Amino acid sequence: MVGWLCLLRADEATVAAVVPVYNEAKILPGMIARLSELGFNELVVVDGGSSDESELILMDSGLKWIASEQGRARQMNVGASECVSDILIFIHADTIFHPDCLRSLKRVVGSPEVVGGRFDLRLSGGSLFYRLIEGFINLRSRISKISTGDQCLFVRRALFEKMGGFAELPLMEDIEFSKRLKRQGRVVCLKERVVTSSRRWEKKGVVKTILLMWKLRFLYWIGISPERLAELYRHAR
Repeated sequence: MVGWLCLLRADEATVAAVVPVYNEAKILPGMIARLSELGFNELVVVDGGSSDESELILMDSGLKWIASEQGRARQMNVGASECVSDILIFIHADTIFHPDCLRSLKRVVGSPEVVGGRFDLRLSGGSLFYRLIEGFINLRSRISKISTGDQCLFVRRALFEKMGGFAELPLMEDIEFSKRLKRQGRVVCLKERVVTSSRRWEKKGVVKTILLMWKLRFLYWIGISPERLAELYRHAR
């Protein structure tokens, strides 16, 4: 058994939520209200230099928040460095995390072979297309053990630190981390669903967004740099 793994009862595991934000003033009040009620042992919001009212909202929220250089990977690493809980979970600002998800997380980390995991995803849109998309995402992730940030990645803090956190890439940091994580031990794919906004799909259209995501994944798989992929993604938005 790896030395840093320890057996935790479900009622003993402490959980820290790290939330990276950037120009999310419109949804921050609702996000703050939801997450504050869930009972995380630690809740850290990391603002990446927003130019809207995000910082003012955070200052009035009473939450622990940190200013960081922009970049989701960098922001999540900065937030994680402030935490002392057993488990780290990374939640996007536009993702709704339910209490049953937290209970399930605490239950599975009682198994010492579990190093981390993710949740099934549901998109907020009502179209049948979204049901098909989320179904494919969940199945692919369950088979490959590769997850996206929308699925609320979680990991034992000691292991996260040992792994050096997220690679500070401009894109695909979640994929890169997932690949490294599954080499460390058992990664669990929890069936409880987190709900993430379908706004990016609605903005550009479902088909165009799917094709863009497939294109970026393929280019990453054949070795195109995340910097180049980020440039392509910005131009397509």
